[in-house]
Amino acid sequence: MNGSKAPQAFAEITGGNATFQSPGAAKSDTLIVPLGDDARAFVLRRAVWEARRLGEPIQLTTAGDHGEHRILVSPDGTIAPGGTGQDIDAFVEAVPEAAEGPGTASHSTRPTSRPSFVDAEPAPRRTGIPAALARLGIPVRPSNAQAQHDENVRATSRHWGGCRVVAVVNGKGGVGKTMTSAMLAAVFARNGGGGVLAWDNNDTRGTLGWRTEASHHDATVQDALAAAPRLLDTAAGAGDIAWYVHHQTQDRYDVLRSNPQLLAASQRIGQAEFDQLLQVAARYYRLVIFDSGNDESATRWLRMVDSAQQLVVPTLAAPESAESAALLLEALAGRDEHSAELAKGAVVVLTQAERGTNAEVQRIADAFAPLVRAVQVIPFDPALKSGPLRFDALRPATQRAWVAAGAAIAAGLQS
Repeated sequence: MNGSKAPQAFAEITGGNATFQSPGAAKSDTLIVPLGDDARAFVLRRAVWEARRLGEPIQLTTAGDHGEHRILVSPDGTIAPGGTGQDIDAFVEAVPEAAEGPGTASHSTRPTSRPSFVDAEPAPRRTGIPAALARLGIPVRPSNAQAQHDENVRATSRHWGGCRVVAVVNGKGGVGKTMTSAMLAAVFARNGGGGVLAWDNNDTRGTLGWRTEASHHDATVQDALAAAPRLLDTAAGAGDIAWYVHHQTQDRYDVLRSNPQLLAASQRIGQAEFDQLLQVAARYYRLVIFDSGNDESATRWLRMVDSAQQLVVPTLAAPESAESAALLLEALAGRDEHSAELAKGAVVVLTQAERGTNAEVQRIADAFAPLVRAVQVIPFDPALKSGPLRFDALRPATQRAWVAAGAAIAAGLQS
């Protein structure tokens, strides 16, 4: 990352004293440097903590006894020059193992040279040839693509305070809303350890239940709604929700089904009912992903948008589904301030539904790029076309693309 585009932090170090201004903070904090600790090492540790909190590198500008330095500090503790011609050796030379940067001596943010017995972060899991070589004692430096995938996995593994809501929307049917909801739920649950609910928010024969695994019961949204007061009671246990959702044993998320056998008139949900169900979901889950219906005037659809922190707009590489997605973004931009922010920060998931459509995929991706925060292309994969939706059934390239889509979405859930 270019240091000028990274979140900015500032520190002043005088003797054993230091102040630190976090990215976005209005004023500096006075740091209490432990006796015997080096103030520069202490400032670097604080900068690493801030980078991990934000989930991205930050640029640290320091001033004081040792002059001015600009340092790019990454969440994994590595540091690099943060400006043209910047020499960070003068800053870290007296800080034993303060950080580690490419082509420099090994440093760490710890004040002593003793190695830690506990890693700050688990090492990325290697598979295939790199894993086989590692078992033989031959380490392989990850490629740029592998390093990016590792970072995407870390991004989709994070937990946030409180429950986050993602709305998967497109007014046209058959554009991949159910597929997108299931695959994103699998990515976040598998990498983050569960706590993810995929909610079929559809009045008109939602198919999420058809393409996912059934539990030991046939409960639907209507059953969960009837049980909501009991599920919200202080005496309710964490396992009580299992009677109303369908757990995906391999992909680790739960599904709240609609009832495809009922007419829409028999399963409409009003505002108060939706809000109560969302209270239930927020109590038992850290992330809710809505598979929306096609009726953008339905109360449950509007309340879903009102409750969301992140919008995901799936589309196929076809003019009709792309146009429907663009029209929806335009409509939301004019609805209210919250909807406009969702539209501006949306992630478009563009699925290649057929082989040999690369040119059309690129054309549509380029057209959406200036309208939203991110566009992620999902390559053609026969496992997505029909039948059960299982992450392990996908090709490796498709799995990586879904993890990349999840990372783009995670970036919008941090606030």
